[in-house]
Amino acid sequence: MRYLCISLFLFISCFTSCKDATTPVTPEATVTTTYYLIRHAEKDRSDPENRNPSLTEEGIARANNWASTFEDVPFDAVYSTTYARTQQTAMPTATQKGLEIQSYDPRNLFDENFQNATLGKTVLVVGHSNTTPNFVNAIIKEDRFQDIDDSNNTNLYIVTLTGDKSSTQLLHID
Repeated sequence: MRYLCISLFLFISCFTSCKDATTPVTPEATVTTTYYLIRHAEKDRSDPENRNPSLTEEGIARANNWASTFEDVPFDAVYSTTYARTQQTAMPTATQKGLEIQSYDPRNLFDENFQNATLGKTVLVVGHSNTTPNFVNAIIKEDRFQDIDDSNNTNLYIVTLTGDKSSTQLLHID
């Protein structure tokens, strides 16, 4: 009887530990996606009627500074709206990484197609004073960040998603 109890105990212990070891883990639970989101650099304000201005010299210098800041970040993709100022802000980083700039619609942030296309990647997203914080809010599913002040071109939001967990950092890079 004693040997039967010991054998039964060992069998149950082995069975339950084997069950735990073979429980499948879904790929989505272990995949990490990281988004770096910035607002475009300083734009030319000399013509208030121009709805698609280019960057100023200061803005071009900032765009190049972003590329230096991101030198060691292994981006898989760079996204931008179709406006000249966002494209020009994204260009130095995209060129440095050998990536083409992909466009996104700022009226349709973080939709299912975007999520699927960026899953498991490290991505730069260049937007505007209103779309960048709204994009972050859409990713984290919270209404945490407000529009960026029009004179502020220094915000860097870093959002990391692993499964259903997220972490967010807001840095200011001059």
